[in-house]
Amino acid sequence: MENIEIAYQEALDYLYSFIDYSLTRAFRYSPEKFDLSRMRSLAERLGNPQEKYKSIHVAGTKGKGSTSALIAKSLQEAGYKVGFYTSPHLTDYTERIKVDDEPISHADFVELVNVLKEQVQFVPEITTFELTTALAFLYFQKCNVDIAVLEVGLGGRLDATNIVVPEVSVITSISYDHEHVLGDTLAKIAYEKAGIIKKGRPIVLSPQKEEARKVVVSIAEARHAKLFQVGQDFLFAPWSHSLSGQSLLVWSKAEQPQVNAFIESGGRQNWEPLRLTIPLLGYHQVENAATAYAALQVARDEGIAIQEGDIVRGFANVFWPGRFEVLRRNPPLIIDSAHNPDSALKLRLAIDDYLPGQPVILLFGASEDKDIHGMFSALLPRVKTVIATQSVHPRAIEPEKLVEQSFQFGCSAQAVVPIEAALNRALELAGQETVIVASGSLFIAAAVREIWFNMKRDMHPATLTNGKIHV
Repeated sequence: MENIEIAYQEALDYLYSFIDYSLTRAFRYSPEKFDLSRMRSLAERLGNPQEKYKSIHVAGTKGKGSTSALIAKSLQEAGYKVGFYTSPHLTDYTERIKVDDEPISHADFVELVNVLKEQVQFVPEITTFELTTALAFLYFQKCNVDIAVLEVGLGGRLDATNIVVPEVSVITSISYDHEHVLGDTLAKIAYEKAGIIKKGRPIVLSPQKEEARKVVVSIAEARHAKLFQVGQDFLFAPWSHSLSGQSLLVWSKAEQPQVNAFIESGGRQNWEPLRLTIPLLGYHQVENAATAYAALQVARDEGIAIQEGDIVRGFANVFWPGRFEVLRRNPPLIIDSAHNPDSALKLRLAIDDYLPGQPVILLFGASEDKDIHGMFSALLPRVKTVIATQSVHPRAIEPEKLVEQSFQFGCSAQAVVPIEAALNRALELAGQETVIVASGSLFIAAAVREIWFNMKRDMHPATLTNGKIHV
């Protein structure tokens, strides 16, 4: 076992020895750097493993991970063997590549990295993400999955995952992020996201701002891809919510007359829209759930057999940590992966919705290239004080700079590193009455989650089951 762990670390080091744009402070997203011909060449040398199973391809600025997780879990409930490729990871790199919720083993990871080593000499300038994507494709083939749910890493058009021809493509919420990479307007960003649309393959689109929506509609028409819009072709409404979870109603455009009758009757009709319950919190997750439901309905029309009961169970049982996740309920300790102004606003709305009037300490760290002023504009009016910290990531901004920006909003702040010390300081200041929200990046959310997990394990081992914390 020890030898496998050494070999696993060596395999990781090998992958990271290639170009890794996720660790670069600034770069230009262009065909010169992101050239799908490299990925196609590598896949061809590997026997095009991505063609050996069906796939669903998911892009978007926010919500693509949650939406992908809901789709994957529902397909699993329907009896399919499901591959799930996502990024980044919370604690272990293998979390990016799963089959039926189980991450690839370290032994399999090492084995497949060795397979890749035999091919990289033939593909100059290959990147870490491209190699990881190829590894996922190989692993899914090795496991004989029926279908893979593939989350885009960055953008869409030139992303390494974009060599697949999926049963259904999905685009979740589009907002400003990675502007130096994807473009400085919503239209430019939408153009990159819509690059996953394939000729003649259906596309499901989350509700969008009109500037982004028009671009996707235009590209779908040009590629003769049937477009299904959530909010038009598939409709939804929130039903109930608490810190334990929330529910929503979903229905198709054809069912709207029945929904009207249901509303007019005050809910006393025998028929009612499908009600779905999810453990994911925040209104944006209602939108993500509606998008996942629409994608599964379209997938069923494409020949993937799935029943409503499978979707109900899949949505109820999904586990997607780090997204408005409640680690402690009283007083609340919450982690969230918000890392741009749009997701920060959604976090602020969720705080107002679930924790109205309660004082908030914000434990915050972010990457240097993010719109921190935009995030602070959304969050700091709701915050009592900021604990600025820093993750162990090359792009992480110095906490002292975060303190300076906090002062510009008239908010008290202090810099505390490392993250463990920052969490302890937040817990000390919060006492028994103040909410702690850790956010700014997935790296901050992941670190706080792991630290809290270890604290709880040391104090109360019985409160932990399968990586879930019972609060």
